[in-house]
Amino acid sequence: MANPPENPLKLLTVLFNHKGRDSPTEVRNVLLVVATLIAAVTFQAGVSPPGGVWQDSSSGRVPGEAIYASRTGPFYVFLVCNTLALASSINLIISLTWGFPFFLEVVVATVSMAVTYGSAIFAVTPKSDEQFRWLLFTGFVPFLLRLLIQMGKYYLFVMSK
Repeated sequence: MANPPENPLKLLTVLFNHKGRDSPTEVRNVLLVVATLIAAVTFQAGVSPPGGVWQDSSSGRVPGEAIYASRTGPFYVFLVCNTLALASSINLIISLTWGFPFFLEVVVATVSMAVTYGSAIFAVTPKSDEQFRWLLFTGFVPFLLRLLIQMGKYYLFVMSK
């Protein structure tokens, strides 16, 4: 067995180097499974927030509002990170199924899931327009980044001719 590299960066490169061990189809399938699992977990976390929701107004709280929302800072960190994870996984699912049979159905299902997630978040979060603007922006970040990357690739391709 060969000696491992002494440089930690080289060791990580050796450990995580793909070197064509798996076919692109196998990699796509694994990524699709991982993205689907992330979407399922983040969707569930958004629909059923940690700690649950207030059941009645006897405590002076709004019934149906997330209990975790009483800790404003941590709750919004949770919402932003959860929304970013869901949007990223939806973006990955759409990218990996692009051009395949039933692609339209995948898009309809994922967009419907995103709208359902948004309505659930709206229902359990204390009403504040400012936070919802940030959450909406967070949901679009993965799609905007992908668009910018594709535009950059196209620009570099055109400029190289």
